[in-house]
Amino acid sequence: MTQRLSVRRATLDDLDVVVELRLALLREYGDHPFYGALRDDADARARDFFGMQILAPREAIYLARRGDRAIGIMRLAETVGSPLLEPERYCYVSSVYVRPEERRRGVLHAMMAEAERWCGEHGLTEMRLHNSSTSSTAQGAWSALGFEVVEEVRRRAVAAPSSRAQSRRRSHAEAY
Repeated sequence: MTQRLSVRRATLDDLDVVVELRLALLREYGDHPFYGALRDDADARARDFFGMQILAPREAIYLARRGDRAIGIMRLAETVGSPLLEPERYCYVSSVYVRPEERRRGVLHAMMAEAERWCGEHGLTEMRLHNSSTSSTAQGAWSALGFEVVEEVRRRAVAAPSSRAQSRRRSHAEAY
């Protein structure tokens, strides 16, 4: 018998599993230009960082569970848009992860239903997200849920500043 799927908002009591799932997401993309640059001390930094997100008044982290086991995570943030464009505020969806053995079993769909409820409670009429261009699975899942591609994020590495340039920058900043 399959255990029941449920989705609920995370609390500080869930911090261990929040850290586990968020780091699992980052580690899954070890070859990605952004997410592959995981710091050596990421595990140590994660507890404080994710704990602050759990407590943030305009954010929510949701956990999907099958029985007693956490199998998915999603972060929502009420985000202020440009003062020149509509909507004024929107929901930014991030850090969505479902354990590999639970994928294609309705977990993401259930989490998105909670995201829509959260948006309604906060008067938000639009959701936005970024997903990896290296994962056709992620691209297909988000498209199936009604998200359309509207822009690209591009990256260009620059040479590290010389010690002289860093010194100049500090001196300039100290002058003010």
